[in-house]
Amino acid sequence: MGNGHRRWLFADQLGDHFLDDDDQPVLLVEARSVLERRRFHRQKAHLVLSALRHRAAELGDRVIFARTRTYGEALDAAGEPLTVCHPTSHAAAAFVSGRARVTVLPARGFTTSREDFAAWAEGRGDRRLLMEDFYRDARRRLGVLMDGAEPAGGRWNFDADNREPPPRGGLGVPGPWRPVEDEIDEEVRRDLDRWERDGVVSFVGRDGPRAFPATRAEAAEALARFVADRLPCFGPYQDAMSSGDPVMAHSLLSPALNLGLLDPMDCVREAETAYQEGHVPLRSAEGYIRQLIGWRDYVWHLYWHLGPGYRRENRLSAHTALPAWFAELDADAVEARCLSWALRQVRDHGFAHHIVRLMVLGNYALQRAFEPERLTDWFHRCFVDGYDWVMTPNVVGMSQHADGGLLATKPYASAGAYINRMSDFCHDCRYRPDRRTGADACPFTTGYWSFVARNEELLAANPRTSRSVHGMRRLADLDEVRAIEADRGDAPP
Repeated sequence: MGNGHRRWLFADQLGDHFLDDDDQPVLLVEARSVLERRRFHRQKAHLVLSALRHRAAELGDRVIFARTRTYGEALDAAGEPLTVCHPTSHAAAAFVSGRARVTVLPARGFTTSREDFAAWAEGRGDRRLLMEDFYRDARRRLGVLMDGAEPAGGRWNFDADNREPPPRGGLGVPGPWRPVEDEIDEEVRRDLDRWERDGVVSFVGRDGPRAFPATRAEAAEALARFVADRLPCFGPYQDAMSSGDPVMAHSLLSPALNLGLLDPMDCVREAETAYQEGHVPLRSAEGYIRQLIGWRDYVWHLYWHLGPGYRRENRLSAHTALPAWFAELDADAVEARCLSWALRQVRDHGFAHHIVRLMVLGNYALQRAFEPERLTDWFHRCFVDGYDWVMTPNVVGMSQHADGGLLATKPYASAGAYINRMSDFCHDCRYRPDRRTGADACPFTTGYWSFVARNEELLAANPRTSRSVHGMRRLADLDEVRAIEADRGDAPP
């Protein structure tokens, strides 16, 4: 049955593009020790197990579906040579490399190969591995949104045009595709309930209806709905936040992509075709495609290029433990409206779009010097699309600037004015974004200036942040601002 050895599929390699042909025998492993070791979001555990079990049901008699405590137990029981596509974490890669009867194949599920990345990176040095350069190279190599040798529309990047705040009346676009749970989901929920009652596992966040695809067919339907209904509005509002619309025009496809249910090039070609046929403006198609063949692949390759030690980078000497209210998603303890809302999204759904992650959750953590490695673990466990390769570069590098500027040219710290400009949170908040002192001083504003003062020397040496240092030095009330932050300590704002 099939050619070659049985293919072992990890739970984030569930699409047909991880197999060589339609008859290949498969090994799937549901290892409960993964859930025993760490406190994942309840809905993340449900999604992963649901996707695994749905895939096993689809494969029928082609699959050995091993439900064991550990991966090692399943491999020992398999008793035959296996092939596996390169895993997505350093720990998993080390594990499979130590198995004598497992042959590791090149990674799949990304648009740029390891060899193509190495060819692009050669001779540049770490300081020149810029995402924009990588993205343009990928556009040319893959022939995406190109007009001959030039980019479609004469521009590579429409990011500067895609920073509009949320419109007052909302976007007026249809909501995202949502699944209907089935008997497999019911079985998963019963198992998770039982394991939790027995004290075998423990979760963060709240249970809820499965909100993301668990099969390739569901993922394809969700992609089609996104391209038809929301992609046209995606570009202009991709950085906007709305208290009444947590989805906005975002795709919500990252969980399906990171489970391997969608091939990213399928998403790219769908968006490109929609632009070419006149259904989607170029700035929306380009913005979405940049996230796929640009940022997503760039982060994937940096994860391997920078090595396992990168997760311990801490150039800003940030050593604050995550407060219990933050770690446990206690949104009700927080009065700052944007932060309470963001934590509620994570608590109730295991998800928030990228600008909420970066400019609310990550921004607050950066300002308070939360320990980057622990924050990375929190994002990994609490988000349904969180994986080690995703969160390590995004949190350590992009969000917390813990690598000293290797990935991002400046820290993504901002005062309340940014949140006020890009959202509708501030008008009903007890804090005022323009206040640094007093009872109604915005914690993002006081936190921002405290962050600048704490990192004055580093920020003064960076041309992109030196103006902030000059502004901080002119503040007559800086000591009072820093005292407010010191008095708050790790209490919820």
